[in-house]
Amino acid sequence: MSHPDATDFWSDRYRSVGEDFLFGTAPNSFLASQAALLTRGQRALSIADGEGRNAVWLARQGLQVTATELSPVALDKAAKLAAAEGVSVDFIHADALNWAYPEAGFDLVVGVFIQFAAPAERDSLFANMKRALRPGGRVVLQGYTPKQLDYRTGGPSAVENLYTPELLRESFADCDIELLTEYEDVLDEGLAHRGRSALIGLVARKI
Repeated sequence: MSHPDATDFWSDRYRSVGEDFLFGTAPNSFLASQAALLTRGQRALSIADGEGRNAVWLARQGLQVTATELSPVALDKAAKLAAAEGVSVDFIHADALNWAYPEAGFDLVVGVFIQFAAPAERDSLFANMKRALRPGGRVVLQGYTPKQLDYRTGGPSAVENLYTPELLRESFADCDIELLTEYEDVLDEGLAHRGRSALIGLVARKI
């Protein structure tokens, strides 16, 4: 999907729910479960952040947060959410696949359901996420496994875009993998992620 097509696709999806939030306003549950890793004042990057739920939550934990997002519609909603929660987030209109990631700029890089990336794009995206981390910083990644195609409660229909433990172990072999868990849970994240889901979570520390 080319950049203009992707922008229109996601903006249409975010616009379709009116003033509601497509993925809700609460943080992703796997991200929230890693709250013990966070320290006030840390710099965090949330990529393809959508309507702001994860970036705003990180800011509420006292982090300095930058968030990228492709859709102007989502960015408008994210800015309103941040204002409503009384936090400041540096929202950037950018394509996560083409953004100029700063070298060693962050203590935390978050990717929640970023499975729009096909395999060739994914390799570059993961490399950029790691490059943006300072040594000792962490990637927190949440995605769907191929079993999600049985549930169809969210995520892409292309199996090659989904994650397996083997894929993530290989992709982050140059990091210290602190957590890699494959599990099922019932999601209730807005209108788009709802129901039993086949999930995978990763926490990897840059060496």
